[in-house]
Amino acid sequence: MDSIEATEEQPPTLEEVLSWSRSFEKMMHSQEGRNVFSQFLRSEYSEENLLFWLACEALKAETNRTAIDQKARIIYEDYVSILSPKEVSLDSRVRESIHHSLAEPSRDMYEEAQLQIYTLMHRDSYPRFLNSSFYRELVESKRSSCLDT
Repeated sequence: MDSIEATEEQPPTLEEVLSWSRSFEKMMHSQEGRNVFSQFLRSEYSEENLLFWLACEALKAETNRTAIDQKARIIYEDYVSILSPKEVSLDSRVRESIHHSLAEPSRDMYEEAQLQIYTLMHRDSYPRFLNSSFYRELVESKRSSCLDT
């Protein structure tokens, strides 16, 4: 799996969970935040956006040339190709730029596409997530566990 996903963290505190409502970036940098957000996105049939973002993060961290080539092509096949069932929504200019970059893949070839998807999740999915039962139930369970101690 991706190095970002493999990181183990302590369960989030109530304070951390509440901080996610103030900062999309903070939530995205928390393993548990991404896990809960991923469950929400799956319920909306848009989990591919987060999976694409994570794959791009893993690619940017890669240093091995062969691995960069492989990961770049896998990302293209999984998320950019119009034939993919997990295709993310990118504008045609960015899609064309990526297509040209495939001749010589690099760690940052998806940077603009990744920013588009990050912005889409931030503006579109994140506000719905904060109002979702996934997030509200997590906050309530953290509040309950604070009262129990």
